[in-house]
Amino acid sequence: MKFLVIGSGGREHAIIWKLSQSKKIEKIYCAPGNAGIAEQAELVNIKVDDFEALAKFALENKIDYTFVGPEVPLALGITDFFNSKGLKIFGPSKKGAMLEASKTFAKDFMRKYNVPTAEYKTFNEFSAAEKFLKEEWDENKKVVVKADGLAAGKGVIMCRNRAEALEALKEIMQDKSFGSAGDKIIFEQWLEGQETSILVFTDGKHFSIMPAAQDHKRVGDGDTGLNTGGMGAYAPAPVATKELLKKVNEEIMPNIIKGLEKENIDYKGILYIGFMVDNGNPYVLEFNCRFGDPETQVIIPLLKTDLADIVEHTVAGTLDKVNIEWSDKSAVCVVLASGGYPEKYEKNLPISGLNDVKEDEAVIFHAGTKRADDGNILTSGGRVLVLTSVAADIKSAIDKVYKTVPKIKFDKMHYRKDIAQRALQWINKK
Repeated sequence: MKFLVIGSGGREHAIIWKLSQSKKIEKIYCAPGNAGIAEQAELVNIKVDDFEALAKFALENKIDYTFVGPEVPLALGITDFFNSKGLKIFGPSKKGAMLEASKTFAKDFMRKYNVPTAEYKTFNEFSAAEKFLKEEWDENKKVVVKADGLAAGKGVIMCRNRAEALEALKEIMQDKSFGSAGDKIIFEQWLEGQETSILVFTDGKHFSIMPAAQDHKRVGDGDTGLNTGGMGAYAPAPVATKELLKKVNEEIMPNIIKGLEKENIDYKGILYIGFMVDNGNPYVLEFNCRFGDPETQVIIPLLKTDLADIVEHTVAGTLDKVNIEWSDKSAVCVVLASGGYPEKYEKNLPISGLNDVKEDEAVIFHAGTKRADDGNILTSGGRVLVLTSVAADIKSAIDKVYKTVPKIKFDKMHYRKDIAQRALQWINKK
């Protein structure tokens, strides 16, 4: 088989790393890829939203399956476009991707199909939203303010009172901090507790749950500083107890599947469900229509089943025919970021130490890298590398990855030093 993977980040590198272990696959291409991906796949210089060029490449090179990494091409309808050309593709239809592309669509879907979620109110106009806050919202009441559209994981502002909410409203709808994603806004009930991400493979009728993960969004230790695309993750997350997973498996997912069928949504790919666990009860905060980043970098290394098999059966609508197996080990990943990220940062800085890390210590997934003409690997993004270690338990995986991180160096490199500490706190409480 031949695979084409679309994307250029750490998530796509993890997907390709796993696909490259399949005996079924003879060739993997990646558009556009990065320096690390180039070691396991042939890079194709096509943008992720250039559907005509991607489909032409897939047809000319007899690609069996295309695997879509990022959300933007899915939201723009790449699956529908590829299907119209007779090409097999792993990822939901444009309507299915609306579950991520519009938070209002997702919240309305949850309400309609009895998926537990926080109370919410949506506004299309700044003046109406401002009036609601000033006249109907208690001065000292917390609220979550969200941009409706795609904002690269950053369009959510936690507000501790009305004044902060008004400021967030201005930032999103008037200052356009998240661009057109903020044309519509949602005020959502603030839930207390811990977040966890539960991802599932689904063909729209059948589903299979992956190990729960927990991401670390804030740039600084102790969950301080600005929101980022994610500074690290771990799996499995102990906050997702057996009881919680049972509820997801037996109640929440069946309701979601029922909703997909009732709404005639063609959904063949990954459904990412972000939960808030409040007093042991799971509430859905958001859906994503693809693998998370950096959650993928801790989930994929725990997958024992051939990913090519899963893709094949998902696209065929026969996911129930695959016995998907997972390792009972734990995985922790740490993101190595450029100085200044998530704000302004330098690019084209040389990276050293990549050859000093052995795979049994950590797998290096490239996120924002490129190869210079002289062969050296340079930084080319905010999140540069992701190091993932797998061990018998969370504590051992933490120790292993942080022992490895200092081997990698580039100017002004920074990373969080407390990834997965919440897991230890949870375990120690029990």
